[in-house]
Amino acid sequence: MARAGSGAGAIRSRLEARRSSALDKKRWPRYLVWFNADPEDSTRMPEVMINGPEGRIEARYLHAQDPGAPIALMLHPHPQHGGTMHNKVVYALYQSFVGRGYSTLRFNFRGVGRSQGTYARGEGELSDAASALDWLQAQNPNARNCWVGGFSFGAWIGMQLLMRRPEIAGFISIAPPANMYDFTFLAPCPASGLIINGSADRVAPPADTHTLVGKLHEQKGITITHQEVPGAGHFFEDEHMDTMIDAVDGYVRRRLTESTR
Repeated sequence: MARAGSGAGAIRSRLEARRSSALDKKRWPRYLVWFNADPEDSTRMPEVMINGPEGRIEARYLHAQDPGAPIALMLHPHPQHGGTMHNKVVYALYQSFVGRGYSTLRFNFRGVGRSQGTYARGEGELSDAASALDWLQAQNPNARNCWVGGFSFGAWIGMQLLMRRPEIAGFISIAPPANMYDFTFLAPCPASGLIINGSADRVAPPADTHTLVGKLHEQKGITITHQEVPGAGHFFEDEHMDTMIDAVDGYVRRRLTESTR
């Protein structure tokens, strides 16, 4: 797979932009490019195929040795803008939860990679996420708790899933696109979680994230932790990736010691 900055990567980005719908062209900046990690991890992380609403869902899964280990589901960025389960932010998030002993699943939304179906403007992708969570829970009937994490478009889908699945005890929302999508459905938000954004994000501007966090802070019974990474753009390039993942690791470690949500 071509790396960021290569000629092949630039060509791929232009082709993906041409496939975008008129609505998405209005919503997403033209400079938006989703950088993906090399999928060499497939040799170490078993590929699974899950039955989804539109056919098979391609996924990567690592099962923890502890039969009571918690579970975590990771959700990738926008399918029509190069978002896949190999996205570098999603991959780093996946590895973070694996490192904490979670049985962890990431997958491609419909129409991405070898997942069947076509992009469905969020409704279908939410159904895909629900099917993936069903599968994950079936593999781990004794899991102590359940988390969901998502990046950009995946953060929006993850928060919707959170509202529909009361068993989700915590969430990680990275660069939620509050300027593009309505998050008012989080009323009330049923679980505590972490929201991270970059101070130099031009795709999901910090001001919109601050507004979202402010509204969530007004709610009772939950604790929303917010961290803004100074100088980071939407993709947390270079050293900003380490800063972001360190924040996730620290937050999850603290939550693992808690007995309540």
